[in-house]
Amino acid sequence: MKSDSKWFLTGVKQTIYRYRMIEEGDSVAVAVSGGEDSGALMYILEQFRRHAPFSFKLHAIFVDLGWPMEPAPLARYAGELGIPFTIEKTAIAEVVFARRQEKNPCALCSKMRHGALHQAALELGANRVAVGHHLDDAIETFLLNLVYTGRLGTFKPKTYLDRSGLDLIRPLIQIPGKTLSSVARREKIPVIDNPCPVNQKTRRREMAGLLDELASRYPDLRQKFRSAFSSSPFWLPPGD
Repeated sequence: MKSDSKWFLTGVKQTIYRYRMIEEGDSVAVAVSGGEDSGALMYILEQFRRHAPFSFKLHAIFVDLGWPMEPAPLARYAGELGIPFTIEKTAIAEVVFARRQEKNPCALCSKMRHGALHQAALELGANRVAVGHHLDDAIETFLLNLVYTGRLGTFKPKTYLDRSGLDLIRPLIQIPGKTLSSVARREKIPVIDNPCPVNQKTRRREMAGLLDELASRYPDLRQKFRSAFSSSPFWLPPGD
């Protein structure tokens, strides 16, 4: 890794250690979708593994929803990093859009996608699943809950999944999205276009626009959110 990029790796390491996301002997399934964030996650976790004071395994999983996507470039990149790559084939796109014709397809798609991911992780012997949610995602989730449900909350850095027995971890949760975009470009991480017909037309996309608008007026807004989350029950690790 280039020396000028070590600052964000330090932030990821601090997050992993604070929440005990990865420990000696763990087997971590890395969810990769073809987007910049999950590709950067795979790259960053491999960098962390090289310098970690303990050993653990990584295994990338691509959940094929049934869209015309070609994950081969991503599989080749994972191979260059020395990370095994599994494609979990599903018919989720057909079920959600053709059979069910969901008015709110994202909710069902997300539920089925996560189910397929967790099952694949268990079959590979993983005990942790890492996803590429970053600071902007956490803020957008907070805004979604506030605007549409009147609740204060966002997802946690680490969550135990009762049904599967897996730990869901978000090592990038304190890193801004634009930083990950920069990493993906610099490291030439393959990005696969998302052909979903509702991509970029969701409420989350609306909240992303709202966040950008607010941040243009208050440039340190993301940092303020990060500080607020870190000292609130949202992100406090057990024992703090």
